[in-house]
This record gives sequence, structure tokens and C-alpha cells, in this order.
Amino acid sequence: QLQLVESGGGVVQPGGSLRLSCAVSGGSLDYHAMGWYRQAPGKERELVALMSSGGGSYVADSAKGRFTISRDLVNNILYLQMNNLKPEDTGMYYCGRPPNSWGQGTQVTVAS
Repeated sequence: QLQLVESGGGVVQPGGSLRLSCAVSGGSLDYHAMGWYRQAPGKERELVALMSSGGGSYVADSAKGRFTISRDLVNNILYLQMNNLKPEDTGMYYCGRPPNSWGQGTQVTVAS
């Protein structure tokens, strides 16, 4: 069973950057596709970026050009580098593999 622990969230001004990390245990990132999801207050959880087991990546249009998903296969960590953050990026960010494998989330707040 996958266990996922996110870290790296915080409060940042618009235009700032954060790097989220997701430590994965109970399975290997080169065997499981894994993604970053965001849930804003009052909204449904949405996919932000995804990395396949083979290393291919997808980034949602809202984050394209600003966010980069990557992974460290040695330490089994999934990253989300977020640059040029906007207030609409605010939310709880989850590392996950739907439907049942989710971390506890890390809060990102973008505000001046």
C-alpha cells in the first residue's frame, strides 16, 4: 500500500516560487504514475500535474509554463516546482494516485 507524505507548502507573494515534495513509500515511482492535485476552498480536487511510470509528464493548462513536475527515483520523491505563483493557485496540494492513494496535503497560499 502506497504511503505519501507531502511537504513544502507555505505562504508566498504573487510571483513567488515554492517547491513541493512528496515522499513515497510502499511502491516505486518508476512503477506507479503519480500526480499533484489541488483543492481550493469550495471546489473539487483537480489535477495540476502528472508523471507516468515511464517519466512522461502532463501539466494542466492553468499551470503550463509555470509548474514543473519531476521525480527522484533514488529517494522515491515526487516534486512540483511552482514559479510565478498567482492567487488562484491557492489551495491544498495533494500528491496522489486516484482513487485511494493520497497524502495528507500541504497548504499553498498566494497572497500579497
